[in-house]
Amino acid sequence: MRPNLGFYVQTINDIVTDTEKIGEEMNPSYEKLRTALDENKLDSLSSEELKEISTLFETGTDKYRAMSKKISTLRPPAAVMGIHKKFERSYLNYVAGCEEMLNSINTADGIDKAAFDAAEEKQDTATDEIAFAIQRMTNLLLKK
Repeated sequence: MRPNLGFYVQTINDIVTDTEKIGEEMNPSYEKLRTALDENKLDSLSSEELKEISTLFETGTDKYRAMSKKISTLRPPAAVMGIHKKFERSYLNYVAGCEEMLNSINTADGIDKAAFDAAEEKQDTATDEIAFAIQRMTNLLLKK
């Protein structure tokens, strides 16, 4: 049975769109943490604020995990099989970076800056790889 190209493309598009939407929802909270870390003002964040941010990040990360599972169940067309695997690995790395960032936030002790920074870097690298994979898939599929 051949993979359904339309279904595949639509599903990948939905995943990318949903990922961006979730990221936009979490961005103001991320910026608040990033600013507090950069300006050494972690004490300006209450434990309630950290708990709210942590809960928001956990919800977003759970959604990313679900999308990652969906990616792993997709049947890509043969022309993009290799780049799909790269996309899948990159998305898994992105989710891992989100989990690490979430783990760097401790409502009692504050934020582990080194762990937060490392998680941010992991997410940035994964995002670049995801964008590359999407662009490559698009180019390969549009050639047909």
